[in-house]
Amino acid sequence: MAILLIGLNYKSAPVEVREKVSLSRPQIEKLSEKIRQVQSFSGCTILSTCNRTEFYVNADSPFAAQENLINLMCEYSGLAPRTLAPYLYIKFNKNAAEHLFTVAAGMDSMILGESQIQGQVQDAYEYALNYGISDNILNTLFMNALTVGKRVRTETQIDRHTLSVSIAAVELAKEYFNGLTDRTVLVLGAGETSELTSRYLISNGIQSIMVANRTFERAQWLAGEIGGKAVKMSELEKYLPVADLIISSTASPVPILEKEDLIKAQKDRQKPLLIIDIAVPRDIHPDVSELDYVKLYDIDDMERKTDENLVARQQETVKAQEIVNEELEDFYFWLDSLWVVPTIVKMRSQIEQIKKTEIERAINRIDHPSEREVHIIEQLANSIVNRWLHRPIINMKSLAGKRADKIECYINAINDLWGLENDEENH
Repeated sequence: MAILLIGLNYKSAPVEVREKVSLSRPQIEKLSEKIRQVQSFSGCTILSTCNRTEFYVNADSPFAAQENLINLMCEYSGLAPRTLAPYLYIKFNKNAAEHLFTVAAGMDSMILGESQIQGQVQDAYEYALNYGISDNILNTLFMNALTVGKRVRTETQIDRHTLSVSIAAVELAKEYFNGLTDRTVLVLGAGETSELTSRYLISNGIQSIMVANRTFERAQWLAGEIGGKAVKMSELEKYLPVADLIISSTASPVPILEKEDLIKAQKDRQKPLLIIDIAVPRDIHPDVSELDYVKLYDIDDMERKTDENLVARQQETVKAQEIVNEELEDFYFWLDSLWVVPTIVKMRSQIEQIKKTEIERAINRIDHPSEREVHIIEQLANSIVNRWLHRPIINMKSLAGKRADKIECYINAINDLWGLENDEENH
């Protein structure tokens, strides 16, 4: 049994690679059938966001699982192994668990301390449960990760004054235009990220905002929430000429805006157009930036916004790391203790059989024992057994947590000394 992590993120891979490996919820559901058929691991949980895609597996055969998992990633992404491999990071056991805990804490995010990742970790956990691909080890790992995230945000200041990608986009636009008053914005997409972006735009002085979405009813809902105007994706050409700023965050698998679209719509446009594409895969084709009046930023460009308040946030990471270390120790104490559970069960079974035999023998030695006498004998036997087992069980669990490298030796010794394996065969 080993925990294996294979993934890539904004630090290890450019956006053009990440967008190919990224998985939406329907794609995870579709991939689940293949995951369940992989023999080398018993459970899998997939964390996929705009900045990272990570596979966590509980592997019976770690190196076989590693090979199978990379092949699976190559198959669905269309990338050759030699192309994908340089961008991957691979971690095992404690390193894998610690990585997930730091991710949940917002310590590994493009914008340090951002809180959206907490919900994304929760989604990954729930998807794995719903699609039947996780197991008890991974469920516990992810529940502990969620605890880490909650503790870090409650007990530290790491998420104070921090910037999500949405807020970073708006801050970049404010800087570019020297304020957003009298600017017209076109928001492409009406999901959670677009909603957050739109609300932050409104709070920063935007009065003219249009929302386009593949599902027009969703665009109408968001426009109604923020006092904007809903427009149809099929009619973008009408609205592109009046936009000063376009912020895009849809779930489209292909670009929805290309250079030719702008040339056709804008004609003799002279005023600048700022486009911020925070979608993965990208919504805006990179060749749009070839137009003189267009300034295009993608999600990787948001990284520079993390410099603000960075010193204060980094100071909070010291406290956050202490929480990660505490929870990591607790998780591995639990995980390592699983090694000793079968032996503890066999110890209890053996001693319970001895206790039952000796209670019957003691009662048979008393002529006409009363109900009270029987109760006293049983109580005494239970007390002796429980007190005698207490210390060995506590020590075994403690040794499992502190000396995992030696625990197999200890278990074998106990099985031999107590004859537990023989008892199991006899039963």
